[in-house]
Amino acid sequence: MKKSEHEWKSNGLPALVTVGPVAVILVFLVVLPLMYVAVMSFCSIDSYYNVVYKFTLKNYAQLADPDYIHIYLQSILIALLTTVICVLVAYPFAYLIARTKSRNKNLLYMLVIIPFWTNSLIRIYGWRTFLGTNGWLNNALIKLHIISEPLDMLFNRGTTVLGMVYCLIPFMVLPLYSSFEKLDVNLLEASADLGATKLKTLKEIIIPLTADGIFSGGIMIFIPCLGYFFVSDILGGGNADVIGNLIERQFQSGNNWPLGSALSIILIIITLLLVKAYQKIGGSMESLAL
Repeated sequence: MKKSEHEWKSNGLPALVTVGPVAVILVFLVVLPLMYVAVMSFCSIDSYYNVVYKFTLKNYAQLADPDYIHIYLQSILIALLTTVICVLVAYPFAYLIARTKSRNKNLLYMLVIIPFWTNSLIRIYGWRTFLGTNGWLNNALIKLHIISEPLDMLFNRGTTVLGMVYCLIPFMVLPLYSSFEKLDVNLLEASADLGATKLKTLKEIIIPLTADGIFSGGIMIFIPCLGYFFVSDILGGGNADVIGNLIERQFQSGNNWPLGSALSIILIIITLLLVKAYQKIGGSMESLAL
């Protein structure tokens, strides 16, 4: 008995001291708020928009509204386009950073990190100023006599995707950079010695061995795209809403917290399903590459 108590004090007590405070913080800042949102999603509101703590499934039934379904599909489309564009842009850039041997490697890496030092909201407003009818781009095109009148480049799905790509592309570059750093250069040299073309090497060696970075980066981009309501608000102007816009409106202008909570729970479920899919698909791809 004394031995077991001694072992607990020597092993369990230090772990409890180090992990305990973090666990308490997570409970109060993550678990309890999520539980409150889950409970709120089954409540209703009265005629004065006060929350009534009475169990109902009406909020989840409202999620099948055709207007909401349109926004769900639009959110998935925007997230897919953003993810694909980020992969196409970040893949060669991450490869370039990983294969650079000079001091320029740190410079290229810093170009990816520096945007995190500035608030994303400010940067998105910068794009709005740049693309506006009186913005720098239109003024430059008019002065160069390329166009005769300003182009309307804002408040559409394309500018929303542009803003999403701009905000989230570092989340694709960094996992890909990590994957390229682990890539064995000897395999590339062996492929070239055996007569494989660069395209064949890319398809058969590089992509399979960096698939884990592609999947992890894709998840880190796809999920935030569904909730980045400020990007679609500023650059989309209400014409390219995502699920995050629905949630924000229910909590703000709609003053319907139970419905907003139900939408939040659905978004959390989607996130968990995507993470689970990543664990399965990413794991199988990693095994295939090995």
